[in-house]
Amino acid sequence: MLAGTDSINSEEFIFYIDLISNFIKKKSVMKAIRSFIKEKEKFNALSSYGVVFFQKDENPVSEYNLKDSESVLKLINDSWESREIEKSYLENGLYEILAYIFRTSRKVRKNYRIIIVSDTPSKLSEDYYNALYDLLLKAKKFSAFIDIIRVGKEKFYEDDVKLKVISSETFGGMFYCTDEKLLQNILGSLVQNKSEFKVLKTEEIDQILGEDKVFYERLAVDLISLSPDDEEICTICEQELCPICEAHSDEVHKCFNCNAKFHSCCAAKYSLAKRFMFNHLFRCPQCETLLKLDEEYVEMIYQEDLEEGLPEIKENDSIIASTEENSTEENSIGEAPLIEEAAVEQVNDEEGKETMSEVSESSPPSEATKKIKVGGFFGKEIEIKMKNGATPAPVSKTPEKSVSITTLKPPRKKRESTIRLCKICGTTLHKTNNCPMCGAKVD
Repeated sequence: MLAGTDSINSEEFIFYIDLISNFIKKKSVMKAIRSFIKEKEKFNALSSYGVVFFQKDENPVSEYNLKDSESVLKLINDSWESREIEKSYLENGLYEILAYIFRTSRKVRKNYRIIIVSDTPSKLSEDYYNALYDLLLKAKKFSAFIDIIRVGKEKFYEDDVKLKVISSETFGGMFYCTDEKLLQNILGSLVQNKSEFKVLKTEEIDQILGEDKVFYERLAVDLISLSPDDEEICTICEQELCPICEAHSDEVHKCFNCNAKFHSCCAAKYSLAKRFMFNHLFRCPQCETLLKLDEEYVEMIYQEDLEEGLPEIKENDSIIASTEENSTEENSIGEAPLIEEAAVEQVNDEEGKETMSEVSESSPPSEATKKIKVGGFFGKEIEIKMKNGATPAPVSKTPEKSVSITTLKPPRKKRESTIRLCKICGTTLHKTNNCPMCGAKVD
């Protein structure tokens, strides 16, 4: 029984304190965070926490994976007086946090909730933001969500658009705190768990991932050889001999982190079923370390699966195909099988009469019955009686409306996009008219 699952139960909340002014006091910040952690522990005891500050001279203070509120509050209290109070380093702080997420995601799979509390627009150049945006596209593949709380009494800030893009791209929200008493309420609204989102179209995902393949491959780790004392029993199939290839030459390798063992075939099949971005990347089913297989080998297994999965031609299908060929010859239509709507509509009564005449000539002189189709393959099937080689009596045929291929396989309707942004807080809305963050109604 494999331990790995598709669900993510653990979360890590990372508080990025980017407060330059004294609009919100340390006491209010600590009170709001203490209340948040206390409320969160009621729903999920597996949550952990992190804190990021910027001190003077661009010196970051960061601690992650803290298990209790006291550790978080102590770090905030100790770093408050030495924090940067001249300018914001918003992009640099996010670089630091995303780098931690990428490092940790190699061995652990969980939701990362980044909560930014900021009161001053960043003055860094656009180059910083462009580089950050590229990392954000990668980070959301690791279930990273970013919520931003902008603190202050201003109605508009020069970086509002930039912050809304950051939050919406990672399925987070943008909030405005105009009074320090509101901070606790806003944080309380973020206690609820967030789900993993898969809203990008397949072609858009492939376009992004194709450019970043090296990035993901460098995060993954190759399987390693067994030690002399290791048993050669695969964790997936729980057998010594691979049940897929049944070859003794299929060596068993293992995960460096937890010693889970894999046949090459079993690992390839598992990777194809549970792939991470690419077919040859997957998470260990036992410890969720990001692992990497030989890409050419996995692609070979993938192609074999495609060939084995091709639909077999049923006996009825071959009969129909044979009937079509014979019908084409006997009817003397002299054209390729009908593949277009226009060709179907051109089949007329004269072709039906010609078919009936040829059938009468080839039939034996004794009485017999035969089913034929009037009007080609898509025509009406009728039964005629023939005696002593006589020409069959004409059969009345009710004119039928021409059959259209488009009526057999109606075209798919283009789906309208159900994804919108809340105009109040910038939250991404999916199949809903009410914002889950601020409660605003979106038309």
